[in-house]
Amino acid sequence: MRTRITGLMIAAVAWATAAACLDLRAKDSPSGDASQVISRLKPYQNLVGEWRGIGQPRRGSNQGAWQETVASAWQIRGEHPGIAWNVTEGKLWKSALLTTGDETSPFVLRAQIDDQTERVYRGKTDADRLVLESPADAAGIVHRLTVTWLSSDRVVFLAEKRPDQQTFYQRVAEVAYQRQGTRLAAKDGGGPECVVTGGVGTIEVKYEGKTYYVCCTGCRDAFNDDPKGILAEYVERKKQEAEKKK
Repeated sequence: MRTRITGLMIAAVAWATAAACLDLRAKDSPSGDASQVISRLKPYQNLVGEWRGIGQPRRGSNQGAWQETVASAWQIRGEHPGIAWNVTEGKLWKSALLTTGDETSPFVLRAQIDDQTERVYRGKTDADRLVLESPADAAGIVHRLTVTWLSSDRVVFLAEKRPDQQTFYQRVAEVAYQRQGTRLAAKDGGGPECVVTGGVGTIEVKYEGKTYYVCCTGCRDAFNDDPKGILAEYVERKKQEAEKKK
């Protein structure tokens, strides 16, 4: 069944061998800030998981094509909470973080291009797509990323560029992603709920003899850091959801 995601469905091409490799436990950000980011990114919760991608500089041509894998998880703690990922064997970037911005550009993607270069994209949804653009770099080149969801398990990233003084974009590459294995974090009404983000709980965690569930290693680590605080926020969130249904 074809699923169209309205609102920002993001992701930028980038992921990794394992979400556990991400540093998701920095303690320098107030939990309130993270809670607000989680709330705003909740529609894109299904980005969390493992993906395999095929990149093509030219659509329909295998010339210069490559394969890559991605693992993504919530980054709950740290200066920039959001959905983080690392990519293995990718050619566009090594890792990235989707977080929130301001009213003009509600979403921000921070992409690590190589060991020295970070590119920051900002943007918003356009119809059923997420469109993000970077400022001109040192060479005067503006980069654009368009993210289009084909279903809950398939997403396409189109990377383009243009000189700062021009309006026409040139295609760089397109990467089509397919989710690896089963759905890891797209809440569909079945199964246990992640107490941190509200996604589908796939990992057991325990506190005071009781079992709870989280959707990824980032949420697991956040829960283990402060289970009492996480559960308090969960109870409050469920209370607010119940009040909205009245």
